[in-house]
Amino acid sequence: MAVQSGTTLDEAYSQKFARSRELFARATNSIVGGITHDTRAFGPFPVYVTRAQGSKKWDADGNELLDHWMGHGALLLGHNHPAVVDAVQEQLTLGTHYGACHELEVQWAELVTRLVPSAERVRFTMSGTEATMLALRDARAFTGREKVIRFAGHFHGWHDYALCGYQPPFDVPTSAGIPRAVAGTVLVAQPNDIDSVRALLDQHAVAAVIIEAGGGSNSSIPTDVQFLKALRALTREREVVLIFDEVITGFRWAPGGAQQRYGITPDLSTWAKIIAGGLPGGAVTGRADIMDVQRITGDARHNRFQRVLQQGTFNANPASAAAGVAALTIASDGQPQAHSDRLADMLRAGYNEVLQRRGVPGICYGESSVFKVMLGEAGTEAVKQRDVVGILQHGRREAAALRRAMLVEGVDLMGTGGFLSLAHTEADVDRSISAFDRALGWLQAEKIV
Repeated sequence: MAVQSGTTLDEAYSQKFARSRELFARATNSIVGGITHDTRAFGPFPVYVTRAQGSKKWDADGNELLDHWMGHGALLLGHNHPAVVDAVQEQLTLGTHYGACHELEVQWAELVTRLVPSAERVRFTMSGTEATMLALRDARAFTGREKVIRFAGHFHGWHDYALCGYQPPFDVPTSAGIPRAVAGTVLVAQPNDIDSVRALLDQHAVAAVIIEAGGGSNSSIPTDVQFLKALRALTREREVVLIFDEVITGFRWAPGGAQQRYGITPDLSTWAKIIAGGLPGGAVTGRADIMDVQRITGDARHNRFQRVLQQGTFNANPASAAAGVAALTIASDGQPQAHSDRLADMLRAGYNEVLQRRGVPGICYGESSVFKVMLGEAGTEAVKQRDVVGILQHGRREAAALRRAMLVEGVDLMGTGGFLSLAHTEADVDRSISAFDRALGWLQAEKIV
């Protein structure tokens, strides 16, 4: 739908996505808040999508959108890769849920352990949230200690432990309904500050340290690789379990994740998104001796009092396993990662050129095939200084306006950035850069930047 000239950005958005506005009004009558995932809360209303293919998706009004969400990062291969679609379609004719073990889950586990340097054993889950929750439980059971260290601003899902220390102020859980007793077991360290970690280890008996290996909040807070190496050395010295959260970086930074790219071996790792080829699924991997806390033995007392229990009706369900095997097989040679990384380098350079040419303070940054945009001088300085609070709190109004403008210009950003994939092309990158140029024009005209 063409946008009428002489309109404001909000008017242009409402014109272009009129059907989405109607669907959101309907949704508010039956769905709490009208949305099913908090990050889809977007004013004045979210966009509703009807289909997707490759690097594009189409909304309820028929608008074609270049997609940088890529299924929240799950679609390294793009939407509807033929090999993944074929594998899932074939499996659906055989059954969606057996309520039993099956060969595909064995193939999937074997593939994961072959690709991931630290993966001696695997346990599948249905999401990244479940994976981090299970990894923390495994670490506490293995060490006999209760407290865990996490880093301010890093995201590990939405269970009770994960939402302590996620958003400032970091001494208050990011959600209501979290017991104080739970919050008291979570210690918050400063990202990229090894002395902060060491001080907590000196004061507390700690079971595990968990970190987003590629940087906090989906790489918004850059991580120093030298810090990761120091963290590995310190946790090994103190006999504390080191957990890499690779839900974002897993199979994207490299076929074996960030740990392969950086040459750092954690004790446990958590996975989701790409591991299941775009379907629901996640996993915990790691050292066999730690993972064995979940093993059912012939000792009834051990099984009742010392073993970590894990269930989940849809864990390693056949459809997710089929998609995961297909996607990871393609990703195993590193070509999808190399292609996506190269395009992300082009996009980041192009966005930064536009910012400079238009005289808009800001920065486009990121690693691997992830890119982030921070507008404003304060935001740029926060990124350069790895200032956690500055990164998390600065530029929210500008970010929302930028995404609205980008949608009007035919590109869907995931908040303040997004992903590149095997399905994206150089032409897509050029289109994204041009849309970013026009979007900044909207923001400058309305004096947002």
